Amino acid sequence: MIQMTGAEALTRLLVLEAVPFVFGIAGGKLNPLLHAISQEPSIRYLGVRHEAAGPLMGAAIAAASGRICVALGEMGPGSANLVGGLGTAFNNNLPLLLITSNNHLAASYPNRGMFMDLDTHALLKPLTKWSAVVHDGRRLPDLVRDAFRHALTGRKGPVHLDVPQEILGGRFEFDEAVFSLLPEQYRSVEGPRAPAGQIARAADVLAAAQRPLLVAGGGVVSANGGDLFRQLLAHIKAPALATQMGIGTVPSNSPYFIGHGGIIGGDAVQTAFKQADVILAVGCRFSSWLWDDGGALTKGDAQLININIDPMSLGANTPHALGIWADAASALKDLIDAIASRTMADTSGWLTHLRGIHAGYQSKLADMSKDEGAIMHPARLGTALGRLLPQDALIAYDGGHTSFWSNDLTPATVERTRFHEPGMCQLGFGTPYAVALKLLHPDRPVFNICGDGAFGFTLSELDTARRYGLPIINIIHNNASWGVIKMGQRKSFDFSFGADLEGTDYAEIARGFGCHGEVVTQEEEIGPALERAITSGLPAVLDCRVRFEAHPSMPYFARMNAYGYPKGASAGPHAALVKGA
Repeated sequence: MIQMTGAEALTRLLVLEAVPFVFGIAGGKLNPLLHAISQEPSIRYLGVRHEAAGPLMGAAIAAASGRICVALGEMGPGSANLVGGLGTAFNNNLPLLLITSNNHLAASYPNRGMFMDLDTHALLKPLTKWSAVVHDGRRLPDLVRDAFRHALTGRKGPVHLDVPQEILGGRFEFDEAVFSLLPEQYRSVEGPRAPAGQIARAADVLAAAQRPLLVAGGGVVSANGGDLFRQLLAHIKAPALATQMGIGTVPSNSPYFIGHGGIIGGDAVQTAFKQADVILAVGCRFSSWLWDDGGALTKGDAQLININIDPMSLGANTPHALGIWADAASALKDLIDAIASRTMADTSGWLTHLRGIHAGYQSKLADMSKDEGAIMHPARLGTALGRLLPQDALIAYDGGHTSFWSNDLTPATVERTRFHEPGMCQLGFGTPYAVALKLLHPDRPVFNICGDGAFGFTLSELDTARRYGLPIINIIHNNASWGVIKMGQRKSFDFSFGADLEGTDYAEIARGFGCHGEVVTQEEEIGPALERAITSGLPAVLDCRVRFEAHPSMPYFARMNAYGYPKGASAGPHAALVKGA
């Protein structure tokens, strides 16, 4: 048996899971833990300017690498502030461990009125997969293992441990052996494998399909299955798209690519879902980015083969012909082996048809990018950025309407390089994401393409980037308004109220933080401004002045937001299972 503080034990348990980063703000009750972390060379601490940035940064690391990080919250307001960023991890199924401090147990659970009192467990439980309070320091090893088990098994997500002050600072006896257990000894490190019979049935259906469609969701990325998905795509030679969480899994230069991100990915995506006879969706939960008129796009005659590691996602938003509960990577490997022994139907005409529609959609965007108005069209800025940004760049798409232009106009050739936030749609995630991405990949250029409204939520993290020497570049589509809201107000009620954001110079704000800042008003200024920003070696802001113009997919987005429950609850054509079902 050995003695150590709860904070020291907690830190050693984080090391077992190879936690790379801890994000937080220094606080009195957290000091024992901060001291223990400061003595551990394998963990890097980053001090943020608002606690909400911690979960956002942890979510970014998970999205970019699959690794789990820690976000800290001091008791009371420090823990409450975590909520502002926590939804991103929760709604996008990204693993994260929250550790909060609290008053001593004699005055908490239930609380007695001490300053900064908060039932942190009750607050964070709805936004986590699992939450617990540590009432006895000796339970730290099994509770930390429980936390990682919940965070990293099946449908991944954030978890929470509330650790009162006397647990962090108190000394306890532990069995030395608990600090030698490897993750594979206390949690599953591989997901379920699909039954062979289901794989064979899926292969038969895909081989006979005349109009197949393949969809790569975030589950493919989480399972490190991108290469396998592309191998399967090369076998089937079918049109394909990735969801917002899977961007890059189907490269934008692929001969099978018909659009990125679902409903806002262009005309070919809509047509494909309506006309397909078989849809293979891997790691996709059919969230509203794949809805139309309030229901899932899969309302045609297609047989849906749905593969997901979360059994509760199978059939939840749309019925399937074949629901396969399995890890995406293992299912893809098995499906590739099964497809290899089958003769595939000729689908070249179907692919040509959809690729033609997609080309027409791209032509519309190209025409918009030629606009020479006095104030830049957002398509002009987006097209220039798609041409100018380095191929190895990591890019966050932040902002409501701005992200639509980035989605279409920024090439994405591999997963884990382009980052949207489709689950919570949290404005302002981009700057914290960029900071974390630069921390993870210091040798790669990192950009946040965002709206002016979105940038305002977390611009204080420019200070974090500057203090830690992380030269991220924020590129703002500045139309001086909450653009979509203003458009909606005028269209629906013929008024404008609270939607203007005029008069702010974001480049000057950046310089105030000790960063590089420039205002850009014309397309020809973009390239030189980017070069100067990169050369500065500082975090940077390019305040690009654009006008608001509705993206061509706005009508699809409006229908996605239509009132009503997801349609398709009746069995319909999806019940027409293959022979032998």
